[in-house]
Amino acid sequence: MDLLQHNSQRLINNNFDLLRLLFAGTVCLVHAYEVSGFQALGGIASVLSSAIAVKSFFVVSGFLIFMSFERSRSLGSYASKRIRRIYPAYFTIVMLCALGFVAVSTLSTADYFSLPWLKYVAANLTFMNFLQPALPGVFASNPMDAVNGALWTLKIEVMFYLSVPVFVILFRRFSPLPVIAAVYCVSMAYAWLCTMMAERTGSTAYLELARQLPGQLSYFMAGAFFYYYLPLFERKHFHFLILAMAVMAGRFFYPLPFLEPVALAAIVIFFALYLYMGNFGKYGDFSYGVYIVHFPIIQLLLGSGRFAETPWLFLLTVVLLTAAWAIALWHLVEKRFLLRGSHYVVAAIPADEEATAT
Repeated sequence: MDLLQHNSQRLINNNFDLLRLLFAGTVCLVHAYEVSGFQALGGIASVLSSAIAVKSFFVVSGFLIFMSFERSRSLGSYASKRIRRIYPAYFTIVMLCALGFVAVSTLSTADYFSLPWLKYVAANLTFMNFLQPALPGVFASNPMDAVNGALWTLKIEVMFYLSVPVFVILFRRFSPLPVIAAVYCVSMAYAWLCTMMAERTGSTAYLELARQLPGQLSYFMAGAFFYYYLPLFERKHFHFLILAMAVMAGRFFYPLPFLEPVALAAIVIFFALYLYMGNFGKYGDFSYGVYIVHFPIIQLLLGSGRFAETPWLFLLTVVLLTAAWAIALWHLVEKRFLLRGSHYVVAAIPADEEATAT
């Protein structure tokens, strides 16, 4: 495709790594307040939004995953990259929790390693966390007993990955724009219908359905739009940015929900490709680790019962432990499964060594 020959330096020098870390950090901080219920931390949720952070993740995925597929030699190569990037760390966290949390369970070892434990392992290893979110006797006295409530988005990410080859086939047959527009509209219609049903029936189940596919596809496809039409965005990026910021700011006065996904995508992609902050990827990608480890850490700290009177110490401990585990997970697990041509492997090579190697 012509886009693959588009020599934009911004596709090389970008802020995607930094943004993803900021999004993961936002989710961590907001969850620290929401899961703990510590009112002293309420200011976090008034300043930061985990919902916007997650939607921004979906936008970034839409941009980068389609780019990954287009740059892959084959379907097998694409699948290998996606599995290597997401599953080793995911498997590690699921099994560490499943095996290690016997130490904090109220049940005996024999009662802990039971059928519910097997259901937890099977459901979580196959991204169906909603089927068995809790481990036997673990966090029963916490405000919620889910071991890792942040993992619901991974199911959606995997479904995004599986859908990309199908979408690309359609793009090549009909061109990207009409397919993206059609999927975007279907996604928005589905989310709107679920929201209306929730308002009419008072059932929160419809709001949960709205969060699933195809309700989140609008953000993924908005990211895809800016990838496939990047030259247009580069020519008109300030126009996109001004209109997008007007739409997002207008949510408080005159909401335009149909435009929110593409508006958010324009803002995210602008900050990803402009105002370059440096080669952040040379340090590694800790964002995924932050995202998948923070929730169990929050639950463990709450279960200890030691922070009821010191919410800010609780928050500091969550941040420090999450950072430490994310860094360890990157170096001990994630990095070891990457291909030699991975962006993060290349980014870690000093410029002089890279020049010599090429």
